[in-house]
Amino acid sequence: MSSIIKLFVVSADTRSERRFDLHTTIEQLKAKLELITGVPVQNQKLSLHNSEDDPQIVAQLDDGIKQLGYYNVRDFQTLKVADTNPSTSFTGQLSDVSQVEKFELSDDAYAQRTDSVLAYKQRHKVGRFAPPSAEPAPEPTVNFPIGSRCEVESTEPGLHKRGTVQFVGQTKFSTGLWVGVEFDEPMGKNDGSVQGVQYFTCRPNYGVFVRPSKVTVGDFPVEEIDFDDEEI
Repeated sequence: MSSIIKLFVVSADTRSERRFDLHTTIEQLKAKLELITGVPVQNQKLSLHNSEDDPQIVAQLDDGIKQLGYYNVRDFQTLKVADTNPSTSFTGQLSDVSQVEKFELSDDAYAQRTDSVLAYKQRHKVGRFAPPSAEPAPEPTVNFPIGSRCEVESTEPGLHKRGTVQFVGQTKFSTGLWVGVEFDEPMGKNDGSVQGVQYFTCRPNYGVFVRPSKVTVGDFPVEEIDFDDEEI
């Protein structure tokens, strides 16, 4: 049986998982804990708990000459290290930001600085300081008549996603021009509706919306899928 035990060590400023030898005396343990928690040996009050959130104390490790194994310690229990005299150490001060003097700068004073993010944006015309952009390019026109047969680009080799054009135009779910296609097979993502808005009607998982660049309109008849006898 291994004499090494795994414990969670918790103090006011630290929390870590550590390994200790069960033959370590409490006095030796406190010396190790000072390096881990920063709590001086003479200030330490050690208590063993089943978990960090469990207020019930399993054992009080207060006998310096006894070994850790004397207290029937189990793996992954929590060893809490309390500081009985925090005024003589830095316990709690490292995480207490209330004692930190805050640097405050008024809006007017900040605007006068030349080394600020605001000044950088003003000099380089970034963000709200950028000049008005040119008129957006008009949407490309497409000739995809409703009811046209089409094929949608697929990333899977040999897979033809064929269907019928059911919608061409703007949508509420995104900007730009979209083409709504009803697939011949249930390879889609919807029933012609997105976010509660119905753009066309089809069976569930037969509808999809794609950009015009992904669609080719032409003579794409419905493909008949032949199943081998072994696959029936």
